[in-house]
Amino acid sequence: MKIEDRLRRVMRPTLPGLLARTRDEGGRLRRPPTFSPLGSLALRVCIVLALLGVALAGHWFDREGYRDANDPENEISFVDAVYFTAVTVTTTGFGDIVPVTNRARLFDAMVVTPIRLFVWLLFLGTAYQFLVQHMWEKWRMKSIRAGLTQHYVVAGYGTTGTAAVEELVANGVDPQRIVVIDPSPARIEAALTVGVMGLEGDATRNETQSLARIEAAESFIACGGRDDTSALLVLTARQLNPNVRISAIIKSEDNEYLVRKAGADTVINPVTLGGHLLARAAGGSHVVNYITDLVTAAGRVQLVERPANADEIGKPLSSCKGGLAVRIIRGDQAIGFWEPGAAIIASGDIILEIVPVTA
Repeated sequence: MKIEDRLRRVMRPTLPGLLARTRDEGGRLRRPPTFSPLGSLALRVCIVLALLGVALAGHWFDREGYRDANDPENEISFVDAVYFTAVTVTTTGFGDIVPVTNRARLFDAMVVTPIRLFVWLLFLGTAYQFLVQHMWEKWRMKSIRAGLTQHYVVAGYGTTGTAAVEELVANGVDPQRIVVIDPSPARIEAALTVGVMGLEGDATRNETQSLARIEAAESFIACGGRDDTSALLVLTARQLNPNVRISAIIKSEDNEYLVRKAGADTVINPVTLGGHLLARAAGGSHVVNYITDLVTAAGRVQLVERPANADEIGKPLSSCKGGLAVRIIRGDQAIGFWEPGAAIIASGDIILEIVPVTA
């Protein structure tokens, strides 16, 4: 059975979960645009034609108030009315047909002039929306995406996603290297105030993650809010980038294996972790305080990982300088500082060490 099928069977959305998700996304009903781009253009054309019809009707029914200098009998035909309407609304005005009565002049001043201004504003707005804005946004999006490389993608900007972004920034990550994906416009606006880049959309879709350049990302953080959503986020990211480092948050310990199988490198269960910390706190608060110190940028010390330096190869873990080395990661094996494998650092080892936070 495929992992996608197993995920769908094991982690079916429940009604409370769906309600919670609706509340998380702002509790607002949203609907698609009423008109497509072509429909919007057609509507504007109809409005312009209707306005021209109003002006034409006024000129035709009050044709006695106009004179045609090129007609010996000074009679206004229907063609003359169409012609005069066109040249008047477009501000061309050749002076061959002119209003001669007060009523005709008032009609041109009070009705035709506002129509002229509205038609021009509508024309300029249409040209901007369909030409200038479209080309500008297309170029801007292409330029931004071209500069995205070795960046962080955070899918979901709820409570967990917000905390993750704040911690990344506190640890020295440039906000412009962080892309937040969320379907809520309000959350995207909140992310932009932090200085990161925002992408409004469904992060479980390939197209959305591709817009965020997941294929060139350094790390992907899945904060889906629900385990099934986090699993789909991980599946999509791993499919598009087999090498990206993926971390995900879950709420049920039963789903940890499946999310890891979907492609997550790190799976965090805050409920279980919180229980462990509470149990440790029961025996004294100093241990929990130190753990908090290790995992937050605001602490006095930090637990970091780095590749072994060339001058450390062949030496014991205890010889590392600059921090307190506590573990070696060698492939899939974790070697503690007290174990025999820590006697010699090998090429390719990853060293975990506790370092002081410098002001």
